[in-house]
Amino acid sequence: MSLRQMEYFLAVVEESSFTRAAELLHVTQPALSHQIKSLERAVGGALLERLPRGVRLTPMGRAFLPHAERSVRSAAQARRAARAAAGAEGGELHIATVHAVAVGILPDIFARWRAAHPAVGLVLHEYATTEALEEQLERGVADLAVGPVPAHWEGPVVPIGTEEVVLVVPFDDRLAGRTSVRLDELADRPWVRCAMEPVVHGRPFLDHACALAGFVPRTAVRTEHTSTAVRMAAAGVGVATAPAHMVRGAVGEDCAVLSVDPPWRRQLAVFSRVEPTGAAAAFTELMGTAGPLTRTAVPPLR
Repeated sequence: MSLRQMEYFLAVVEESSFTRAAELLHVTQPALSHQIKSLERAVGGALLERLPRGVRLTPMGRAFLPHAERSVRSAAQARRAARAAAGAEGGELHIATVHAVAVGILPDIFARWRAAHPAVGLVLHEYATTEALEEQLERGVADLAVGPVPAHWEGPVVPIGTEEVVLVVPFDDRLAGRTSVRLDELADRPWVRCAMEPVVHGRPFLDHACALAGFVPRTAVRTEHTSTAVRMAAAGVGVATAPAHMVRGAVGEDCAVLSVDPPWRRQLAVFSRVEPTGAAAAFTELMGTAGPLTRTAVPPLR
C-alpha cells in the first residue's frame, strides 16, 4: 500500500464519486479505479461500495479512513517540517487552538512571528472544545496545538503560562466597581452559557463551581462562541465567564471584568505529536516568552 493510494482513496471518499475524484486528481478514471483496487487487495477487503450514484464506505473502509487521513496528513506535516527546519526560514506552520486562545492570545503572537519569520506561512485551525482540539491534532491536522494542558497526551507538552477565567458584567452593573466577587454573591443572577465551557469532573465547569458554592446557575441564554457570550453579558443579558485575556484584549470594551474569589485559573501549553523542530520549536519558544499569560504554575480549575 502506498501514500498515493491512500490519497486517492480519500479523494474518492470526499467527492463520493470516482469521476469527480479523478478530475480532482488529474488522472483517468480507470487509473484511479486500478489504484483503489490495489489498495483494497493490500488491506484484504473492499473499502468502498460502488453504488449507481456514487460510493459509500464499507465497515472496513470506515475503520481504515482515520488511519489513512492520519498517514496523509503526517506526510504533509513531514514535508512542512523539512522545509521549515533550516532555522525556521521557510515552509508553512499549522497551528490548532480553541476559539478563546485564537481571539485573545494569538493575534499578537502571530504578528510577532510574522515580523521575525516572514518566510514561514501560518495556518490557523480553530476548534470549539479541547476534546476536538486534541482529537484533530492526533489526526495530524496541525503541527502544534495551543490550549489547556491535556490530561492524557503521549507527545511533548510545553507549559506556556496560566490564564485566569473571569466574570463579565455590564459596565453599569452594581458590581462593576469591584475587582473580585465571591461566586455565592451571584446565586440570584442569570447566566450566559457557552458551548465552549470546559468540563470539570464530568460536568460543565460553571455547574460544578456553582454547586460547590451552594446553588444551581439559572441560564438566560446559551451561545456557541465565548466572544458571543461576552457581548451578551456586556449588553446585560446575564453574567458570563471567559478567559481574561480574551475579554480585556479583544471583545470587552464596554463591560466590567471581575475576578472570582478565590480566582479561577488554568494552565495553557503548546503540545504536539512529535518533538518540535525548526519553525515549530521557534514558535513554541515564542509562545513561552510572549503574550498576556502569567508565567507561574497554578492548580487546575476545580
